[in-house]
Amino acid sequence: MKTANADVREATKQAGVRLWQIADELGINDGNFSRKLRRELSVEEKAKIYAIIAQLSGAEGGE
Repeated sequence: MKTANADVREATKQAGVRLWQIADELGINDGNFSRKLRRELSVEEKAKIYAIIAQLSGAEGGE
């Protein structure tokens, strides 16, 4: 069985970003974010999360 949102999970791992940091940027509880990842996200939601990962990892020059 394929893990839902494996691409998002791998991107966070590669960037060294924690799931709670993404949840914080989205303005939601980290537990709620983890539950949200149990079902495959829409393309729009993933794009928003990838932008947050890039921002937090400093890829966009944020840090």
